[in-house]
Amino acid sequence: MTTLWKLSFVLAALTTTSLLSQSGATFYVSKSGKDTNSGSYTAPWLTIQHAAKSVSAGATVYVETGVYNESVTFPSSGTASNPITFASYPGETAVIDGTGVSCCTSNPPSSGNETQGLINIVNQSYITLNGFEIRNYTTSKAALTPAGIWITGSGSGVQLLNNLVHNITTTSQKNGNAFGVAVYGTSSTPITNLTISGNQVYDLKTGESESVNVDGNVTYFSITNNIVHDNDNIGIDAIGFEGVGPTGYDQSKYGEISGNTVYNISAINNPGEGNSYDADGLYCDGCAYVTFERNTVYACDLNMEAASEHKTHDSSYVTIRNNLFYDANTVGISIGGYAKSVGGSDHVVVVNNTLYNNNTKNEGAEFQIQYNAPPGNGNIFENNIVYAGTENVWIYSYVSGSTATANWNLYYSTAGYVQGTSIDWGGKYNYKTYAAYQSGSGEDADSPNANPLFVNLTSTPPNLDVATDSPAVNAGSTSLPCSVGYCNGTSIYGSTDYAGNPRINGSGQINIGAYEQ
Repeated sequence: MTTLWKLSFVLAALTTTSLLSQSGATFYVSKSGKDTNSGSYTAPWLTIQHAAKSVSAGATVYVETGVYNESVTFPSSGTASNPITFASYPGETAVIDGTGVSCCTSNPPSSGNETQGLINIVNQSYITLNGFEIRNYTTSKAALTPAGIWITGSGSGVQLLNNLVHNITTTSQKNGNAFGVAVYGTSSTPITNLTISGNQVYDLKTGESESVNVDGNVTYFSITNNIVHDNDNIGIDAIGFEGVGPTGYDQSKYGEISGNTVYNISAINNPGEGNSYDADGLYCDGCAYVTFERNTVYACDLNMEAASEHKTHDSSYVTIRNNLFYDANTVGISIGGYAKSVGGSDHVVVVNNTLYNNNTKNEGAEFQIQYNAPPGNGNIFENNIVYAGTENVWIYSYVSGSTATANWNLYYSTAGYVQGTSIDWGGKYNYKTYAAYQSGSGEDADSPNANPLFVNLTSTPPNLDVATDSPAVNAGSTSLPCSVGYCNGTSIYGSTDYAGNPRINGSGQINIGAYEQ
């Protein structure tokens, strides 16, 4: 009997080893399981970490409903043809909860802080995480940085899909940091072909950091169809020049940030940001060759910004198109650095967006141009609807010598053009009328000052499509070549409008604003 038992044990071990390395094998984790089990449906594992250590390329792990109090690190990669997939069991939601999980010692320091996630992917590739709730991870120590999901080093083909990430916090906000989803490319070999899609990230207290970011050497990334809301610092951020990546490899590039909904992002109660209205919904902080399109951003401090916080560096070849930006606390769209001593913007192309009722706190404008955005930098503002709210600030270009090429926009406010309020162009307040601004600045020669006739401004949310008889219909330009910004296609204007309709109709005409007819 002893010999037969040993033989059975060996055969079982061999079978398990074969399964773990077999492409297409499926395993299970359950709160009723044991890590000494085989990981089968009838004998599941107990912990997600044990599953991560046990599987190899081609495996799928389903995690059954329950609360798993652990920080999970993935020690192995999948391949392009055989990724490793971890998912909540179909129809269920597995919760990875940081309650009682110590922070943050298992990973190397990043930017001087110890960072640890409830999910950690370090120098690994082709891992998919799908359908988890990731929550409740916090610290009171400024030197420690908790994250919901932490990806760092290098790698390719990581996918974060349909996860809920919330209540990741630091209570040391003045000098501390926390992240919802953080991606740090720290090697000369990039983190590339990254997908972050369908996630919801909310109720974060991140101190000086961001809700969702890609920072350093991260290339060819896609951040799409996520909902990011009710956080106290930046919503989605593509970053460069912070020293995260090696010299020459320290800039997030070649990305798509599209179809996201970002709202209620404000730093007014965040001491890490000086308790001020300075948190962006969408931010390109020194990124390059990134397209922001078909996003809905509202009730953030600055709904969209493309600039750089680092001297002699710019956000470069960035295209912002076919988005809705409304009800911002301060600014609808901002380009140029916040101070003379920081970087700025070059070849930032802002086309076919709809801006409505931004600057609700009377500290900004619909469209703002700050420092280090001189005319030679190739910044363009074209085919946008600008409908100012009660503060009536259309353009705030308050720095002498910082402007953009502006035309084919439609401007409106119920109060009408007001000298010294509606348009400050290049630091000048001396345009008495809108026509005087056009002739004096040489900009917006083909830009009407008229009511765009939005479909419904009293609904929640407002319907910012335009009526068929709107002056915005077929009034835009299609003259810009791809080379002026990051084209990411055959047209700088994009192939579809905000709603997914073809951007250029059969007659070759185009609307002003985010919607086509």
